[in-house]
Amino acid sequence: MTSPFLGEFLGTMTLIVLGDGVVAGALLKGSKAENAGWIAITAGWAFAVLAGIFVATATGSPDAHLNPAVTVAGAVSSGDVSKLAVYIPAQMLGAFAGAAIVWLHYLPHWAATPEQDLKLACFCTGPAIRDAKANWTSEIIATFFLILTISALVTNTLGASGAIPRGVAPYMVGMLVWGVGLSLGGTTGYAINPARDLGPRIAHAILPIAGKGASDWGYALVPVGGPVIGAALAGLLVRVLGI
Repeated sequence: MTSPFLGEFLGTMTLIVLGDGVVAGALLKGSKAENAGWIAITAGWAFAVLAGIFVATATGSPDAHLNPAVTVAGAVSSGDVSKLAVYIPAQMLGAFAGAAIVWLHYLPHWAATPEQDLKLACFCTGPAIRDAKANWTSEIIATFFLILTISALVTNTLGASGAIPRGVAPYMVGMLVWGVGLSLGGTTGYAINPARDLGPRIAHAILPIAGKGASDWGYALVPVGGPVIGAALAGLLVRVLGI
């Protein structure tokens, strides 16, 4: 019953349920977590990544990418593009499904929240200062270091004696995402994952969210294109260095 497609779908869905869920809890009116702040949000996303990895590996995807940028980086570094057609659609669909579940979970809070921008932020990212060049640069840099560090982590996990135990790796990836959010997330909200942003943005556009505004499609290319570019650059470096 398990498969790589199912694993990526369910893993990414879990990622978004817990990731967008912590944002909704911190931003929506009447939530017990309202105003929890950036530390809570970045920690919640880190735990979401950890949970998503475990779900993905248990349901058929040992790679547990959960992120088209990771899949693109793997294709660039290895030259094997076979996973792109399986993983990326599963990740996009899983992200959409996860966002729909968050909408359902917080159903009475959408009408209680008058700010349309806060509702949108529960689904997808937006810049702190809207500057196209700076926003693209932020997403490229953040994703580049995400991929570079994951590659180093995988090398140390699969290496010889004294390597990081395989079972510890998901926790370290979660810590890495937490670090990226704390250090580099303040500019654009650190999408670093095209599925994480695009799937929920589509959900925001489609779902009957009470009092919602526009889905900010004018910005939508940045959190999709920036991570892909950053991932491709990191994948090239990994290939050149042989790590």
